[in-house]
Amino acid sequence: MATPNVSELRGRPLGRVLVKMDKVTREQVHEALQVQKEKGGPIGQILIELGYIDQKTCNLALGFQAGMEYVDLKRAEIQPEVLHLIPAQMATTYKVVPLEYDQPTNHLKVAVASANNFHAIDDLRTLMGFNVTAKIADPDDLDAAMAKHFNVDVESIGDLINELAGDEQFSVLENRGESIDLETIKEMADSNPVKKLVNMVLLEAIRNRASDIHFEPFEEEFKMRYRIDGLLYEMLPPPRSIAVAIASRIKVMADLDIAERRLPQDGRIELVVNGSPVDLRVSVLPTMFGESVVMRVLDRSNVSLDMERLGLREDDIRVFRQLIQRPNGIVIVTGPTGSGKTTTLYSALNELNDVTVKILTAEDPVEYDIDGLIQTQINEDIGLTFARCLRSFLRQDPDIVLVGEIRDLETAEISVQASLTGHLVFTTLHTNDAPSSIARLLDLGMEPFLITATLEGIVAQRLVRLICPRCKEPFRPTEEMLMELNLTPEDVRGRTFYRGAGCDYCRKTGYSGRLGIYEIMLLDDEIRELITARSSTNVLRSASRKRGMRTLRESGMLAIYDGLTTIEEVVAQTIEEEME
Repeated sequence: MATPNVSELRGRPLGRVLVKMDKVTREQVHEALQVQKEKGGPIGQILIELGYIDQKTCNLALGFQAGMEYVDLKRAEIQPEVLHLIPAQMATTYKVVPLEYDQPTNHLKVAVASANNFHAIDDLRTLMGFNVTAKIADPDDLDAAMAKHFNVDVESIGDLINELAGDEQFSVLENRGESIDLETIKEMADSNPVKKLVNMVLLEAIRNRASDIHFEPFEEEFKMRYRIDGLLYEMLPPPRSIAVAIASRIKVMADLDIAERRLPQDGRIELVVNGSPVDLRVSVLPTMFGESVVMRVLDRSNVSLDMERLGLREDDIRVFRQLIQRPNGIVIVTGPTGSGKTTTLYSALNELNDVTVKILTAEDPVEYDIDGLIQTQINEDIGLTFARCLRSFLRQDPDIVLVGEIRDLETAEISVQASLTGHLVFTTLHTNDAPSSIARLLDLGMEPFLITATLEGIVAQRLVRLICPRCKEPFRPTEEMLMELNLTPEDVRGRTFYRGAGCDYCRKTGYSGRLGIYEIMLLDDEIRELITARSSTNVLRSASRKRGMRTLRESGMLAIYDGLTTIEEVVAQTIEEEME
């Protein structure tokens, strides 16, 4: 294909670009414009449907329209050192092929198959620190070039770690501690092996559905760990000497101060991986042996904010929907850190999110941006607390308010005030189950009559790991296992139990993914009287169960009977209930 003059095509209407490329005639463009006027739609798609061009031609024209030059990958000679600038896994994930690199200007030219792949250019700038220019290439040629130059199986994190371990540039920094000067730190953070390692670790974490990535310095070693389905898994440890380089590289990506190594820092990295937005929340903490870095992975494609997919049973969904559709009052979701409270509340807000409703949230931190919600990030360093935020909310004419957590009496009292003035308030607490939330509110100093006047219901939850679907097998539990749930062989006669045998898909754990189990406590007149009388948690639990409340353990047992999880998981997550 002859290379057209891109400067003449940049910003021109797509029809004009295609005419200049000799792919369509003016009459054909006019015909397509007439169809567009009648039916609407992109002109390129209309020309494809009319049979005048194919998708490949349309992609090239869009590239020229965006000002991209054309590159013929069949003829392009790419130097091996240029190919090594981007990890194979990254090149295949983002569908790019590096073409040329100019070291003095740190300028990298890459080939892409679509002008719409601008996220790849942004992420290459963020992750690798290059100044990037994209050229447009034939999609088939790009696939062939990727297959030829990038073998993902060959390049592994282990190979890169071995390469770094033998690099004298880093080994001389061992045990230098605070004495490393800023220029050296910058140089290490910008070195290509460190960039490649950090990016491979990130992409691997996202691929394995990890929720957190930990980089941890110790006296004798440097550990990397992923948290998957609630458990930490250790990876091959990198050499201790590159700890500073990795922490500094992540700080650069998160726009943090690499010169500051004595104070904690928090930042954020935004990426688009495989077309899905991924947020990385970065926390840097100084320790005795260097900086500990934890990255929280918020992969929006991996989180469903659909109430039907949370794990609530049909009767629980019905009760929960009635609860969140009250005109006012307080609804509390409770459970330990990492039990899925935020996802449950977001799912509720997502269902209530409507053009006729104003929803305000105060969160620490804001985990997911949701269109239609007005979300505020708490910042206690400057005095923006939950209480202060909530006070301002009431002057913003909201219908529904989410307070990330009730931590003190002041926040509890303003939440009560908000619900008494006709607002629906969602919030969270950290308690073991639903009935013990009442004791927590009383401990904060709330008056029983205010609790009974405003509180509508409490949802307690836990996350249990799901049995891996690929290696799921039936098995017969031992009497000891049944005793953990206070069951006898007679109680479970005729029931089938399952477990995961362990396979490559689930990393030999037998589990893949997680499911919520729930306990929903509704307040009626009798429960309110018990609260007013300051009855114990056990009395409240017993009264709620008589009214049909299913405890966390009972919900877990139903999940076991449904073949979704195992006895061990439910015992581990609902252990408090044995103390009734």
